[in-house]
Amino acid sequence: MSEKKRILTGDRPTGRLHLGHYVGSLQNRLRLQDEYECYFLIADLHTLTTRPEKVHIEALRENTRELVLDYLAVGIDPAKSTIYLQSAVHAVYEMNLFFEMLVTLPRVARLPSIKDMAKAANMDDEAIPFGLVGYPVLQAADILMPRSHLVPVGKDNEAHVEVTREIARRFNNYYGEVFPIPESMIGDVPTLVGTDGQAKMSKSLDNCILLSDDAKTIEKRVRGMFTDPNRTRADIPGKVEGNPVFIYHDAFNPNRDEVEDLKTRYREGKVGDVEVKAKLTAALNTFLDPIRDRRRQFEEDKGYVEEVLYEGTLRAVEIADETLKEVKKAMGLTGIWNRISRRARDRKRENQE
Repeated sequence: MSEKKRILTGDRPTGRLHLGHYVGSLQNRLRLQDEYECYFLIADLHTLTTRPEKVHIEALRENTRELVLDYLAVGIDPAKSTIYLQSAVHAVYEMNLFFEMLVTLPRVARLPSIKDMAKAANMDDEAIPFGLVGYPVLQAADILMPRSHLVPVGKDNEAHVEVTREIARRFNNYYGEVFPIPESMIGDVPTLVGTDGQAKMSKSLDNCILLSDDAKTIEKRVRGMFTDPNRTRADIPGKVEGNPVFIYHDAFNPNRDEVEDLKTRYREGKVGDVEVKAKLTAALNTFLDPIRDRRRQFEEDKGYVEEVLYEGTLRAVEIADETLKEVKKAMGLTGIWNRISRRARDRKRENQE
């Protein structure tokens, strides 16, 4: 194994990524890809927990490509980090089965995120599939597959990492020390508020700014952002705390003097929303310009995305097979099969003699 500690995290391929993904996890991945051995999965199996129909599966190909393009565009380097396709790593399927035996149904069923995902998919309690309830167990198989030490996640997935920690501890207690106990790492902005003031940025709520949005789209999105609802004129003192426009300034505007000046004048009723939003638009476009440029270059390099994903998946399969071998050895399953096959071969040889 590498001397570096390992990171595992990833995203479901449901379309292009947005600013919430960046501050929630991508930013930490970029910071750590030189320090850690990084594994970033395209979690296509996880999308099937709420969308198992064929039309969705057919859309996964394009969504997977878009997700890899976003990874490359923000600066994830495939020479440093392994980007791979979850469904092609068959060892994860077996590990998922083993881990299902180490966690109770009430433990995973009470996670708020499961019901939130079901609600987003318009499912009532009777329609929730077994696979969705087992979502955190499959995540545990993903995380423990490379024997990860750190998991950069958004705030909404922190509870899932805790399930992984419990499964790793229980496995180690039953069978011996195979897995490190992974720690979660939350982004500087744990949950980025939506442009409409909702608690979370989401593509399904259409309140997000994509990493690939062009300059005109950014301007339109920012112009329509919620601010202080009690401030009807520019000369009325406004509230900065909890104001979506200033949350975005804090997250994406590196000019701290400008941000503090805007906050002071906003509180005093000496600046209008038009100016505050115009400067946010400029800051966001400055932040996104290099990301959009890199994305365009990778889009034009035909076959490169597929090559990155292919090579990364081969590396992930190799690591996963190593881990699965250790898992089975620790559980004693390898010994059972070895004894059976050895005795069968001996009997066959004796009969031939």
